[in-house]
Amino acid sequence: MTVNSRSYEHIIYEEDGDTARVVLNRPEVVNALSMKLSDEFFDAIRRVLASTDLKFMVISGAGNNFCAGDDITEMHLWGDANDVMRRARHYQNMANHLEELDKITICAVDGYAVGGGLEITMACDFVIATQRARWGMPEVDVGITPGWGGTTRMARLIGRRRTKEINMLGAIHTSKRAVEYGLWNRVVPDDQLDAEVERLLEVLRSKNQQGLRQFKYMINRGVECDLYTAQGFEAFSGALTAAVNGMWQISDADKGAGVVGFVAKGDLWQERRSLSRDFWAD
Repeated sequence: MTVNSRSYEHIIYEEDGDTARVVLNRPEVVNALSMKLSDEFFDAIRRVLASTDLKFMVISGAGNNFCAGDDITEMHLWGDANDVMRRARHYQNMANHLEELDKITICAVDGYAVGGGLEITMACDFVIATQRARWGMPEVDVGITPGWGGTTRMARLIGRRRTKEINMLGAIHTSKRAVEYGLWNRVVPDDQLDAEVERLLEVLRSKNQQGLRQFKYMINRGVECDLYTAQGFEAFSGALTAAVNGMWQISDADKGAGVVGFVAKGDLWQERRSLSRDFWAD
Protein backbone atom coordinates (compact mmCIF):
# COMPACT_ATOMS: atom_id res chain seq x y z
CA MET A 1 0.00 0.00 0.00
CA THR A 2 1.34 3.42 -0.94
CA VAL A 3 2.12 5.41 2.16
CA ASN A 4 3.51 8.57 0.62
CA SER A 5 3.41 10.33 -2.72
CA ARG A 6 4.34 13.66 -4.17
CA SER A 7 2.71 15.54 -7.00
CA TYR A 8 4.81 16.16 -10.10
CA GLU A 9 3.81 17.14 -13.62
CA HIS A 10 5.91 14.70 -15.67
CA ILE A 11 6.78 11.88 -13.29
CA ILE A 12 4.76 9.78 -10.87
CA TYR A 13 6.44 9.41 -7.49
CA GLU A 14 5.26 7.07 -4.75
CA GLU A 15 6.81 5.65 -1.60
CA ASP A 16 5.52 2.14 -0.99
CA GLY A 17 6.94 1.01 2.35
CA ASP A 18 10.70 0.68 1.87
CA THR A 19 10.51 1.29 -1.89
CA ALA A 20 10.36 4.50 -3.90
CA ARG A 21 8.67 4.02 -7.27
CA VAL A 22 9.27 6.56 -10.04
CA VAL A 23 7.41 6.45 -13.35
CA LEU A 24 8.61 8.67 -16.21
CA ASN A 25 5.27 10.00 -17.38
CA ARG A 26 5.23 11.59 -20.83
CA PRO A 27 3.88 8.61 -22.77
CA GLU A 28 2.75 10.75 -25.72
CA VAL A 29 6.44 11.38 -26.56
CA VAL A 30 7.84 8.03 -25.36
CA ASN A 31 8.71 9.64 -22.00
CA ALA A 32 11.31 11.92 -23.57
CA LEU A 33 13.40 13.75 -20.99
CA SER A 34 12.26 17.34 -21.20
CA MET A 35 14.04 19.84 -19.00
CA LYS A 36 11.01 19.85 -16.72
CA LEU A 37 10.87 16.05 -16.44
CA SER A 38 14.62 15.88 -15.82
CA ASP A 39 14.42 18.45 -13.04
CA GLU A 40 11.55 16.54 -11.44
CA PHE A 41 13.44 13.26 -11.75
CA PHE A 42 16.50 14.80 -10.10
CA ASP A 43 14.31 16.13 -7.31
CA ALA A 44 12.92 12.63 -6.77
CA ILE A 45 16.43 11.19 -6.62
CA ARG A 46 17.42 13.73 -3.98
CA ARG A 47 14.24 12.91 -2.06
CA VAL A 48 15.18 9.23 -2.02
CA LEU A 49 18.74 10.11 -1.03
CA ALA A 50 17.52 12.08 2.00
CA SER A 51 15.46 9.17 3.34
CA THR A 52 16.79 6.52 5.72
CA ASP A 53 13.53 4.55 5.57
CA LEU A 54 13.71 3.88 1.85
CA LYS A 55 15.93 0.96 0.83
CA PHE A 56 15.02 0.51 -2.84
CA MET A 57 14.11 2.60 -5.87
CA VAL A 58 12.26 1.26 -8.93
CA ILE A 59 12.24 3.32 -12.14
CA SER A 60 9.89 2.61 -15.04
CA GLY A 61 8.12 4.39 -17.88
CA ALA A 62 4.49 5.00 -18.71
CA GLY A 63 2.74 3.73 -21.84
CA ASN A 64 4.73 0.54 -22.50
CA ASN A 65 7.97 2.44 -23.06
CA PHE A 66 10.83 3.32 -20.76
CA CYS A 67 12.37 6.48 -22.19
CA ALA A 68 13.29 7.92 -25.60
CA GLY A 69 16.11 10.03 -24.15
CA ASP A 70 16.56 13.77 -24.14
CA ASP A 71 13.77 15.76 -25.76
CA ILE A 72 15.50 16.85 -28.97
CA THR A 73 12.74 19.38 -29.70
CA GLU A 74 13.84 21.39 -26.67
CA MET A 75 17.56 21.50 -27.40
CA HIS A 76 17.34 24.89 -29.09
CA LEU A 77 16.25 26.22 -25.69
CA TRP A 78 19.40 25.03 -23.95
CA GLY A 79 21.33 28.14 -25.00
CA ASP A 80 24.86 28.69 -26.27
CA ALA A 81 27.77 26.25 -26.07
CA ASN A 82 28.49 27.13 -22.46
CA ASP A 83 24.84 26.64 -21.54
CA VAL A 84 24.86 23.26 -23.27
CA MET A 85 27.91 22.25 -21.27
CA ARG A 86 26.21 23.39 -18.06
CA ARG A 87 23.12 21.35 -18.98
CA ALA A 88 25.26 18.28 -19.72
CA ARG A 89 27.04 18.65 -16.38
CA HIS A 90 23.65 19.01 -14.67
CA TYR A 91 22.55 15.69 -16.20
CA GLN A 92 25.87 14.08 -15.28
CA ASN A 93 25.33 15.22 -11.71
CA MET A 94 21.85 13.70 -11.80
CA ALA A 95 23.20 10.36 -13.07
CA ASN A 96 26.01 10.43 -10.51
CA HIS A 97 23.51 10.99 -7.70
CA LEU A 98 21.44 8.08 -9.00
CA GLU A 99 24.47 5.81 -9.22
CA GLU A 100 25.70 6.80 -5.75
CA LEU A 101 22.39 6.35 -3.90
CA ASP A 102 22.80 4.24 -0.78
CA LYS A 103 19.70 2.36 -1.95
CA ILE A 104 19.41 -0.49 -4.43
CA THR A 105 18.06 0.81 -7.74
CA ILE A 106 16.10 -1.22 -10.29
CA CYS A 107 15.12 -0.20 -13.81
CA ALA A 108 12.05 -1.93 -15.22
CA VAL A 109 12.40 -1.49 -18.98
CA ASP A 110 9.61 -2.00 -21.49
CA GLY A 111 9.62 -0.72 -25.05
CA TYR A 112 12.32 1.78 -25.95
CA ALA A 113 15.26 2.79 -23.75
CA VAL A 114 17.46 4.88 -26.02
CA GLY A 115 19.80 7.81 -25.57
CA GLY A 116 19.25 9.35 -22.15
CA GLY A 117 16.85 6.55 -21.29
CA LEU A 118 19.63 4.03 -21.75
CA GLU A 119 21.95 6.28 -19.74
CA ILE A 120 19.52 6.07 -16.80
CA THR A 121 19.66 2.27 -16.88
CA MET A 122 23.46 2.32 -16.82
CA ALA A 123 23.45 4.33 -13.58
CA CYS A 124 21.25 1.76 -11.82
CA ASP A 125 22.14 -1.46 -10.03
CA PHE A 126 19.73 -3.86 -11.72
CA VAL A 127 17.94 -3.74 -15.07
CA ILE A 128 15.07 -6.06 -15.94
CA ALA A 129 13.60 -5.79 -19.43
CA THR A 130 10.81 -7.27 -21.49
CA GLN A 131 11.46 -9.34 -24.59
CA ARG A 132 10.11 -6.51 -26.74
CA ALA A 133 12.35 -3.88 -25.15
CA ARG A 134 14.82 -2.14 -27.48
CA TRP A 135 17.86 0.01 -26.76
CA GLY A 136 20.58 2.02 -28.47
CA MET A 137 22.35 5.35 -28.80
CA PRO A 138 21.01 6.99 -32.00
CA GLU A 139 22.49 10.43 -31.25
CA VAL A 140 24.98 10.02 -34.10
CA ASP A 141 22.20 10.43 -36.66
CA VAL A 142 21.01 13.65 -35.01
CA GLY A 143 24.55 14.98 -35.25
CA ILE A 144 25.10 15.11 -31.47
CA THR A 145 27.04 13.12 -28.90
CA PRO A 146 25.87 11.64 -25.58
CA GLY A 147 26.41 13.79 -22.51
CA TRP A 148 25.96 11.72 -19.39
CA GLY A 149 27.02 8.11 -19.69
CA GLY A 150 26.52 6.92 -23.25
CA THR A 151 30.26 6.74 -23.86
CA THR A 152 31.71 6.81 -20.34
CA ARG A 153 29.63 4.40 -18.26
CA MET A 154 28.96 2.25 -21.28
CA ALA A 155 32.66 1.71 -21.97
CA ARG A 156 33.18 0.71 -18.35
CA LEU A 157 30.31 -1.75 -18.53
CA ILE A 158 30.87 -3.40 -21.91
CA GLY A 159 34.27 -2.21 -23.20
CA ARG A 160 35.51 0.27 -25.75
CA ARG A 161 34.98 -1.75 -28.91
CA ARG A 162 31.28 -2.41 -28.38
CA THR A 163 30.76 1.13 -27.09
CA LYS A 164 32.21 2.48 -30.33
CA GLU A 165 29.95 0.19 -32.36
CA ILE A 166 26.82 1.23 -30.48
CA ASN A 167 27.54 4.97 -30.59
CA MET A 168 29.07 5.25 -34.06
CA LEU A 169 26.51 3.10 -35.87
CA GLY A 170 23.41 4.07 -33.86
CA ALA A 171 21.60 0.76 -34.32
CA ILE A 172 18.65 -0.29 -32.15
CA HIS A 173 19.26 -3.61 -30.39
CA THR A 174 17.21 -6.32 -28.71
CA SER A 175 16.95 -6.72 -24.95
CA LYS A 176 18.54 -10.16 -25.30
CA ARG A 177 21.70 -8.54 -26.69
CA ALA A 178 21.82 -6.11 -23.74
CA VAL A 179 21.98 -9.11 -21.41
CA GLU A 180 24.57 -10.86 -23.57
CA TYR A 181 26.73 -7.72 -23.46
CA GLY A 182 26.38 -7.37 -19.68
CA LEU A 183 24.51 -4.09 -20.05
CA TRP A 184 21.28 -5.37 -18.46
CA ASN A 185 20.58 -8.26 -16.10
CA ARG A 186 17.49 -10.14 -17.19
CA VAL A 187 14.90 -10.48 -19.97
CA VAL A 188 11.39 -11.65 -19.08
CA PRO A 189 8.16 -12.21 -21.04
CA ASP A 190 6.35 -8.99 -21.88
CA ASP A 191 3.64 -9.58 -19.28
CA GLN A 192 6.02 -10.57 -16.47
CA LEU A 193 8.01 -7.37 -15.93
CA ASP A 194 6.25 -6.14 -12.79
CA ALA A 195 6.18 -9.63 -11.28
CA GLU A 196 9.91 -10.09 -11.84
CA VAL A 197 10.66 -6.74 -10.20
CA GLU A 198 8.68 -7.84 -7.15
CA ARG A 199 10.51 -11.20 -7.08
CA LEU A 200 13.84 -9.37 -7.11
CA LEU A 201 12.71 -7.03 -4.35
CA GLU A 202 11.67 -10.02 -2.24
CA VAL A 203 15.15 -11.50 -2.54
CA LEU A 204 16.88 -8.19 -1.82
CA ARG A 205 14.71 -7.50 1.23
CA SER A 206 15.90 -10.77 2.76
CA LYS A 207 19.52 -9.57 2.80
CA ASN A 208 21.57 -7.71 5.37
CA GLN A 209 20.80 -4.17 4.18
CA GLN A 210 24.03 -2.74 5.53
CA GLY A 211 25.85 -5.43 3.60
CA LEU A 212 24.09 -4.42 0.38
CA ARG A 213 25.07 -0.79 0.92
CA GLN A 214 28.68 -1.80 1.44
CA PHE A 215 28.70 -4.03 -1.64
CA LYS A 216 27.35 -1.22 -3.80
CA TYR A 217 29.84 1.35 -2.54
CA MET A 218 32.78 -1.05 -2.72
CA ILE A 219 32.05 -2.28 -6.26
CA ASN A 220 31.23 1.16 -7.70
CA ARG A 221 34.36 2.78 -6.30
CA GLY A 222 36.66 -0.19 -6.71
CA VAL A 223 36.10 -0.55 -10.44
CA GLU A 224 37.37 3.00 -10.99
CA CYS A 225 40.74 2.52 -9.27
CA ASP A 226 43.80 0.27 -9.24
CA LEU A 227 43.71 -3.20 -7.70
CA TYR A 228 45.50 -2.33 -4.44
CA THR A 229 43.24 0.66 -3.78
CA ALA A 230 40.18 -1.46 -4.55
CA GLN A 231 41.44 -4.11 -2.13
CA GLY A 232 41.63 -1.38 0.50
CA PHE A 233 37.88 -0.86 0.09
CA GLU A 234 37.37 -4.61 0.54
CA ALA A 235 39.49 -4.70 3.68
CA PHE A 236 37.74 -1.71 5.27
CA SER A 237 34.38 -3.19 4.32
CA GLY A 238 35.33 -6.39 6.10
CA ALA A 239 36.24 -4.44 9.22
CA LEU A 240 33.02 -2.43 9.09
CA THR A 241 31.01 -5.62 8.69
CA ALA A 242 32.69 -7.05 11.79
CA ALA A 243 31.98 -3.86 13.72
CA VAL A 244 28.29 -3.67 12.87
CA ASN A 245 27.98 -7.37 13.71
CA GLY A 246 29.12 -6.63 17.25
CA MET A 247 32.89 -7.04 17.09
CA TRP A 248 33.59 -3.33 17.30
CA GLN A 249 35.80 -3.12 20.38
CA ILE A 250 39.54 -2.92 19.67
CA SER A 251 41.84 -2.98 22.67
CA ASP A 252 44.01 -0.03 21.66
CA ALA A 253 41.24 2.13 20.17
CA ASP A 254 39.85 5.17 21.97
CA LYS A 255 36.25 3.91 22.05
CA GLY A 256 35.22 7.56 21.76
CA ALA A 257 37.41 8.85 24.58
CA GLY A 258 39.22 11.28 22.25
CA VAL A 259 36.01 13.03 21.26
CA VAL A 260 34.74 13.11 24.85
CA GLY A 261 38.10 14.46 25.98
CA PHE A 262 38.00 17.24 23.39
CA VAL A 263 34.50 18.32 24.40
CA ALA A 264 35.36 18.29 28.12
CA LYS A 265 38.94 19.52 27.58
CA GLY A 266 39.91 16.73 29.96
CA ASP A 267 43.22 15.11 30.86
CA LEU A 268 43.52 12.96 27.71
CA TRP A 269 43.02 15.97 25.45
CA GLN A 270 45.41 18.13 27.47
CA GLU A 271 48.11 15.43 27.46
CA ARG A 272 47.91 14.78 23.73
CA ARG A 273 47.90 18.45 22.77
CA SER A 274 50.72 19.35 25.13
CA LEU A 275 52.88 16.66 23.51
CA SER A 276 51.87 17.51 19.92
CA ARG A 277 51.29 21.25 19.71
CA ASP A 278 54.90 22.35 19.33
CA PHE A 279 56.50 19.06 18.24
CA TRP A 280 58.84 19.75 15.28
CA ALA A 281 57.08 23.07 14.79
CA ASP A 282 60.28 25.12 14.82
